[in-house]
Amino acid sequence: MAKAILDTNVVVSGLRNPDGNSAAILRLAESRAFRCYVSQEILAEYNEVLNRPVLDFQPHQIAKVMQMIRRRSRLVIPSKRLNVTSDPDDNVFLECALEARADYVVTGNVRHFPSRFQDIRIVKPRQFLSNLGAGLR
Repeated sequence: MAKAILDTNVVVSGLRNPDGNSAAILRLAESRAFRCYVSQEILAEYNEVLNRPVLDFQPHQIAKVMQMIRRRSRLVIPSKRLNVTSDPDDNVFLECALEARADYVVTGNVRHFPSRFQDIRIVKPRQFLSNLGAGLR
């Protein structure tokens, strides 16, 4: 089973566009079609970003997605600190992926990440869905 870390922009996009690729990924995470991993730092970032007034999410929307993520994701405690992304805030996703021995970091901002870090592939939502679909056959 594929193991993945979802960048915050995937969660935001999933809530903003219920018909898009990111929303499909959230639904697949909920149905446990892949193993989703988070760290406390990632959960804090999700919560902080989702609560930004500019995004205009309703409190019940935020609570629902955060509850699903907490329920369906495996929590890891990264043992290594990294400094490999162009945006220092994105290092937490690779730290989590490294600790989880994840296959993927799924992000809409691939330019912030190396294309690959060790055995971890950095992919856009569409590519993740495609790769996941190939693995489900």
